Amino acid sequence: MSHAQGANYAGDRSPKDCLDHLRTDSAAQLIDVRTTAEWAYVGSPDLTGLGREALRLEWQVFPAMTVNPDFVSTLAASLAARGVAKDAPLYFLCRSGIRSKAAAIAMAEAGFTACFNVAGGFEGPPDDRGHRGGSSGWKAEGLPWRQS
Repeated sequence: MSHAQGANYAGDRSPKDCLDHLRTDSAAQLIDVRTTAEWAYVGSPDLTGLGREALRLEWQVFPAMTVNPDFVSTLAASLAARGVAKDAPLYFLCRSGIRSKAAAIAMAEAGFTACFNVAGGFEGPPDDRGHRGGSSGWKAEGLPWRQS
């Protein structure tokens, strides 16, 4: 099954829209699909001000970057364990919005009805000097984040 096409997901939302929905809808969830290396070295959204935390699950497994074959089943089980309904808003975040869109599509295909891609991701695309984090994405929008 191809996750690249068949955009059967709820659509793209800006990082600010995502944070606003996390603030106002207790059912909404942020799912960070980046790698363990990215979480450790690049930083992560900081939801402690909301009394919440993002779910973390690699869409592609570092270092080979092959798609995690257990992503859908593992995430579905984690959401069920948290009491998250299949119609709860799920916001998927990666570095730039590509892996997260694929993850949103995969979960939509698994029956979750409100899967959103966080457009621009955590760092956005590289600028003309090859640096990320300045033009779009969670960090560029000035949203809360932290580095470990």
